[in-house]
Amino acid sequence: MKLCVTSTGPSLESMMDPRFGRCIYFIIVEPDSMQFEAVENDASGAAGGAGVQSAKAVADSGAGVVITGNVGPKAYQALSAAGIAIVTGAEGVSVKEAVQNYLSGKYRPVAGATVQAHSGLGG
Repeated sequence: MKLCVTSTGPSLESMMDPRFGRCIYFIIVEPDSMQFEAVENDASGAAGGAGVQSAKAVADSGAGVVITGNVGPKAYQALSAAGIAIVTGAEGVSVKEAVQNYLSGKYRPVAGATVQAHSGLGG
């Protein structure tokens, strides 16, 4: 199953981006081989609806799990509706470390949003 990690850059060595909807990149990783694809997040600068737009991009990538720092209620709902598990609390590590931490059981899926709803770039 593919994993999606929110990232500040386009590689496995890039640091995680703790934001979901406004992350700069999604790194889509095949954990068995560590093959990956960097997908620029077109919603990162959206005036509003970034979480839902980002959730659609992740669903379209075929990922079954998202690893991020935080997720808002609308993004959580959209990801859950697509059958994507959401893992939060991952911060301060590289994308590669985040994948390894998930595979070792350090990160677990959450059962709800981890931040309150906010609107657009003004937050």
